[in-house]
This record gives sequence, C-alpha cells and structure tokens, in this order.
Amino acid sequence: MSQKQWIAGINAVSAAIEHDADNVREVLIEAGAKNPRLAEIESNARRAGIDVRRVAGQALDGVAGGLRHQGAVARYAAAKTWGESELQGLVEGAEGRALVLVLDGVQDPHNLGACLRSAAAAGVTVVIIPKDRAVQINATVRKTSAGAADSIPIIPVTNLARSLRELQQLGVWLYGLAGEAEASLYDLDLRGNVGLVLGGEADGLRRLTRENCDQLVKIPMPGGAAEGAAVESLNVSVAAGVTLFEAVRQRSR
Repeated sequence: MSQKQWIAGINAVSAAIEHDADNVREVLIEAGAKNPRLAEIESNARRAGIDVRRVAGQALDGVAGGLRHQGAVARYAAAKTWGESELQGLVEGAEGRALVLVLDGVQDPHNLGACLRSAAAAGVTVVIIPKDRAVQINATVRKTSAGAADSIPIIPVTNLARSLRELQQLGVWLYGLAGEAEASLYDLDLRGNVGLVLGGEADGLRRLTRENCDQLVKIPMPGGAAEGAAVESLNVSVAAGVTLFEAVRQRSR
C-alpha cells in the first residue's frame, strides 16, 4: 500500500473522520494504548460506520511510513478535493469578506502543512496552490496540518496567473509578500475581499505571480537591522501566520 493512501497521527485521523468520513476506509489503533483520545477516535469511527482494528505498534510503524503516528493511522480512499470551478462560489459565499491564501510554489510538505494549520485557525475562505512545481496534499502535509488539510477548501490550479486574474474579477484585492517592497503589511486595509500571495522557499514569488498582484508589500523586520544582519525573508509558514493574523486582527475590530 502506498504511503500516500495512509494518514497518521491523532489530529489528522480525528479530522479525517470528522470532515471526510466517506473517504476513510479503515482506522488502525495501537493495541493496549491508554490515550483517551484513541478511544474517542475509535468510538467516532465506529459511529461513522468505519472499520476499526486494534493492531501492534510495529504494524502502525510500517504503514505510517516514518510518520509519527501516536497510535492511530487511517487508510484513505481518496483525498477530498476542490475544483477550480468552485472558486467563484467560495468567494461569493464569503459576502465581501473573503480571505484567500495563495501559495506560489511551496516545496516542503512541512511548510505547506504549517501554512494550512494557520489558514484554518484564521478562518481562511480558500487556499490556492499550483498543480506543478509545488508539493501537493500528501500524508506528511496532512500530518503537519493537524487536520487542517481536511477542514478548509484547497484548490490546486493549472495556471496560477489565470486564477489570480479570476480572483481580481471577483473583487478580491491581491497583496504579494516581497522582502524588497516599500509598502508595509501593517498599513493595509485587510477587512474586505483580500488575497494574500506568498512565494516558495527558494525563489519567492515568480515573475508572473508578481505581475498579477495588485500591490507588493513587506513584513517589517526591525530586528534584523538591530542585530546588524540582513534578514531577507521569513520562513513561508511563519510569514503566512503573520499576514493571516494581521487580517484577523483587523476583521475582529
């Protein structure tokens, strides 16, 4: 069985049962484990009509493929997916307060998982990722996201620049994060339809992505100057958390 057909970890398995039970085929629980959350997972899975087996820890190690399983893994038939045609409905359903996270070429599954975790906590309307030259939703992403990969809409798109233009036509103002930008994130109004666009770990925003943003902005980092070091950029997952929760702060006024 391919590792991509399994998800591992208490949060990931619990979220899959809660948000996408139709695609969970089987849950394996470590025999003899005393964690009450494992008993809760077993109870919820059985209530949802999902087969549950108690197995030895070594068996879980094998199917988890190196992921820390915490005594729970689940076999997934197919990940819940959202299509590009659903983007308009998601934005319009937010009624003028859409918060969109666009990730341009994130390669590390741990970074993508962390971004999704922040996105779920911030109440993001939809996350957009490219289908090519970027990590997709796999077992590691699901584990790192602590269930967020199953609880928020994620749309992989064929042509990111085209999707950005579609967002603009839907009334979404796009801010791209770039270290060399003059404008500060904290000077923006992030209360309406807003898209926050972040680049990948190595090269940041690609040229076409930059050109299709309405404005490039930066996260001020005075600490770098104080330490005498040139801080070019934050880790993409940290930057995502900073930008998303600035939007949350403004919207909660």
